[in-house]
Amino acid sequence: MSWFEKLHETFIATGHYKLILGGFKNTIIITLGALLIGVVIGSVIAIAKYFSEGVPSMKIVEVICDVYVTVIRGIPVVVLLLIFYFIVMTGADGIPVAILTFGINSGAYMAEVVRSGINAVDKGQMEAGRSLGMSKMQAMRKIVFPQAIRNILPAIGNEMIALLKETSVAGYVAVVDLTRAGNLVRNNTFDAINPLMLVALVYLILVVGLTRLLKVFERKLARSDKRN
Repeated sequence: MSWFEKLHETFIATGHYKLILGGFKNTIIITLGALLIGVVIGSVIAIAKYFSEGVPSMKIVEVICDVYVTVIRGIPVVVLLLIFYFIVMTGADGIPVAILTFGINSGAYMAEVVRSGINAVDKGQMEAGRSLGMSKMQAMRKIVFPQAIRNILPAIGNEMIALLKETSVAGYVAVVDLTRAGNLVRNNTFDAINPLMLVALVYLILVVGLTRLLKVFERKLARSDKRN
């Protein structure tokens, strides 16, 4: 049997290509959902820490943020996924659990990314906003944070790439993601090579494609900064 015939038998004749496509869709859904949650959580934590620095009455806020970041970063994402699936969200569907878990995990890393972006904005920007009669929150929302987003967009792209690869463990909670789909095809067809190599190839194409798009985006941002 030729290689092409083996491919046809493994994926087409058996209809297992539908399983791969479904797994691919679930991987993208989990990645994008988790990225959105991670960016929101990271932004909230970064802004909270920014306003709580040097303010005794807000010390508890800073402590809570630090504890969150330390705990989430210290627990392997697979363990965190199992905790949410079997303890925190018992009985919930695997995809929402995966989105929330990866999002919470991502938020701990995005918090530092966003905080770095905010700190990269000239301190005078906040002072200028305050001199115009804005509150600190208004100045943050209208002046500082929009500039910080520009600084952190490339880092968000890198986080998306990292999330894409991290979601390969979603199969631990009965989610048929791309990796799980490839493994199911392997089990059903007893063809170990083609399903796993296809999964690896899809991940590689996605990561390389996203990396190149990110580089193009970074070059455009650099040219825009020079013009400004």
